[in-house]
Amino acid sequence: MVDRKDVGSWLEGPSSRTQGTGEWPGQRLGLAQHGPGSVARFGRRFVGLVIDWVVALLIAHGLFQVPLPFSEHAATGTQSFIVLGIFAVMNVLLVGTIGTTIGHRIMGLQVRSVAGGRATPAQALVRTVLLCLAIPAVIWDRDGRGLHDKVPNTVIVRVR
Repeated sequence: MVDRKDVGSWLEGPSSRTQGTGEWPGQRLGLAQHGPGSVARFGRRFVGLVIDWVVALLIAHGLFQVPLPFSEHAATGTQSFIVLGIFAVMNVLLVGTIGTTIGHRIMGLQVRSVAGGRATPAQALVRTVLLCLAIPAVIWDRDGRGLHDKVPNTVIVRVR
């Protein structure tokens, strides 16, 4: 059962619930406090997400002539869904097979199952659907895991 004390949001930030308690994000999951094997912090995850979105946008531009941001033509709603669809397919395929997206790889991150090892294809699918809904990604627990990671029982960790 998820308790309100365990769930925060981007308004509070994950550190507000663990400051002064001697706990760190991921301690309850048996993860390291710092370095490889620790829970990836928001900044690294956000940069990885931006990289993945740019890659999806470039693929959409190349395959479907979706206008790039800041061009003279704005993308339509349908074109925006094309980019989201490409982003989703990239996430399901890459996280479900190698455990990392292009942005995650660049930032030194990997999606792992809390049970151990890489995320399964089923976990990657559930995680991606929730990530694409956006709201679950901005609500997280004291371990820094968004609902898009909590539901499929995954966690993003640093690999370097």
